[in-house]
Amino acid sequence: MPELPEVETVARALRPHLTGRRITRVEVFSPKMREPLTPLMEADLPGRTVLAVRRRGRYLLLDLDDGRTLLAHLGMSGVIRLEGAEVPRRKHEHVFLFFEEDLIFRFECPRRFSVLKICSPKCPGEDPPELATLGVEPLSEAFDAEYFFRRSRGRTGPLKVFLMNNEIVTGVGNIYATEALFAAGLRPTRQAGSLSRKECGMLVTAVRQVLRNAIAAGGTTIHDYRHVDGSEGKFEQELRVYGRAGQPCEVCGTPIRTVRLGGRSSAFCPHCQK
Repeated sequence: MPELPEVETVARALRPHLTGRRITRVEVFSPKMREPLTPLMEADLPGRTVLAVRRRGRYLLLDLDDGRTLLAHLGMSGVIRLEGAEVPRRKHEHVFLFFEEDLIFRFECPRRFSVLKICSPKCPGEDPPELATLGVEPLSEAFDAEYFFRRSRGRTGPLKVFLMNNEIVTGVGNIYATEALFAAGLRPTRQAGSLSRKECGMLVTAVRQVLRNAIAAGGTTIHDYRHVDGSEGKFEQELRVYGRAGQPCEVCGTPIRTVRLGGRSSAFCPHCQK
């Protein structure tokens, strides 16, 4: 599933092309993905202008000039492309948003786990009610050692599961939680409430650095994910523990182990991570 760096990469790619541009037509080819798509045809989108393209957690948000927001989630296999009308529609492209100057926002999702819908924030530019439960952004000033220390007190569950809780900090998925915990030298099975303030600071720093590095590399291409221009993310080449079960740790040579946490496989070095 695309995580924060992948969605940030998509937002940055869309921003210069869609900001200030007017929607001229909407075509829906399938009745639904994760949620119904037909309401898009009844939302009076033609004539609306995109004021901003932004990301919140793993969600992509297009703020419109009438105060509403077009919300997208890429699910397991969602891909957004910007192409012209000369490109034939692909089998699993479910929605076309036509913009001025022959530009089409094309939403593809073979598994149909993605979301594309119109939301109505209380105030223009704010997060819609659908995102009210999301926690702090990991790259924001609000995510610091004191915040993580305070929220983790009394938590007896595994540290990695806590780090991936979107109500605590949003957008840190399996790949980047795994890599950040390795960078911080913390074992994913540790009780979240056992971390000291110093360890919380180490983890916050590691999360920020891993995410920034991943964004700079265009994210990680795992299975179906692709960028707006069809290219692949390059951060997969920098993964140090994720997907490397049984291989020697790059630091100490100890074989990387895996454990099941929260329904997800968690790779770690039993020597480097305490």
